[in-house]
Amino acid sequence: MFSLLLLLFSTSILQTAADSSNVHCFAEVNEQTGECEDYLGEGVSNIDCCLNIKYGYKLHGSSSCVGCRPAEWSQWSDWSPCTVSCMEGVQQRQRVCIGDGDCLKGQNLEVRSCSLQDCCPQAGGWSSWSSWSQCSVTCSVGQRQRTRECTNPPPSCDADCPGHRVETELCDTYQICPTHGSWGTWGSWNPCSSNCIREGSGIFPIQPRYRDCNSPPPSVTPPGRACDGSRQDTRDCRELPFCAIDGSWGSWQPNSDCSVTCGVGRITQKRTCDNPAPRHGGRDCVGSPVRQTICNTKVPCPVDGRWSEWTEWSICSVLSGDNIRCKSSLGSQSRNRECQGQRHEGKWCEGSRRESRACYYFEKCKADGSWTEWSEWGLCSSPCGRAEKTRSRECEPIYPDFPTIVQGATKVVDVFFSGNPKVQCDAINGQTVKVVEKTECRNLPECT
Repeated sequence: MFSLLLLLFSTSILQTAADSSNVHCFAEVNEQTGECEDYLGEGVSNIDCCLNIKYGYKLHGSSSCVGCRPAEWSQWSDWSPCTVSCMEGVQQRQRVCIGDGDCLKGQNLEVRSCSLQDCCPQAGGWSSWSSWSQCSVTCSVGQRQRTRECTNPPPSCDADCPGHRVETELCDTYQICPTHGSWGTWGSWNPCSSNCIREGSGIFPIQPRYRDCNSPPPSVTPPGRACDGSRQDTRDCRELPFCAIDGSWGSWQPNSDCSVTCGVGRITQKRTCDNPAPRHGGRDCVGSPVRQTICNTKVPCPVDGRWSEWTEWSICSVLSGDNIRCKSSLGSQSRNRECQGQRHEGKWCEGSRRESRACYYFEKCKADGSWTEWSEWGLCSSPCGRAEKTRSRECEPIYPDFPTIVQGATKVVDVFFSGNPKVQCDAINGQTVKVVEKTECRNLPECT
């Protein structure tokens, strides 16, 4: 099956190449969004771009990303926030199909129930206001306040009362207070006495700034104190530049080697802002010191092999052909897998191609049963509108007390029960094999 997918994948590339000999090539495909990243350039065919199976391409700037690998699902995104802040809601997560073609199995969206808080907050009510407090000053205008409590009724589920617990208002004593003077904020610095510094002179221009005693000014009746300190402040203009020399680019240096040894990469050229270099605050060179162009090695990149899924376990049996069904006689069974997709001197799959194990053959054998615990709740049946979720219990066999660890020819081995025995548990709701429970998923978004 995998070989067929590779053949279709290669055919698709050849067909696309016939339609487009100039694609936009990218060195990476995002594992979660499926978007092309790390742009290499254009001017190569999609066949050459896909000499590295990790690359991707676009037929033009606004088209969707096409991965060079065969189609496969990305990793699941994180679960979205719960749709409600209290009681039961739902969460969603998504994945995208990355690669050339369609992903044959699975869904791109999953939904599950969630609950951030078991109760919803209920605001409380305020008590009556207290009496006003004494005025905060003995002359001029001050403040006074009164309070109330959130107890009529008290709030529930970590809620509060709307509004403020404390209320403040102005109070006038009808007595005049003396006003002492206070400096206002400093004004802006005046211009420096010169716009540049003579290099090596050791003398700096100066700049002054001023402030007024007006925040507030001292009162006359009753008399207030004047401001202390000086109205003027000065500083050296040490930040002024020397005479500026603007920078200019030197010539481009020879090209570097291609950044890769297979597939498509980059070559780099560099230049230096030294013809002349900027001095004394002169402007730096405008533009980039590095430029890159695409390079094509025309060499396919290695593709490592990947194991296929394991086949089903073979029937538990013995070489002599004796009947061991429902008996404590040991047999053996095996399963296989294939290393697929290895090309261009890529790595061969690590691990064994074949597994075997010791077994007891219990196909259609009678056995007592016992119910499992309830499973976790499954996913919601729809991402929007009305949906339900399920959980289940299953009747599992109770196997005979046969040895499950035995001494093999060279080592101690585990023994497994193989086959589907005839098993039945005490009925639950009329069911003896599997019991399923369903319930509604709450607070899903409306379908659009």
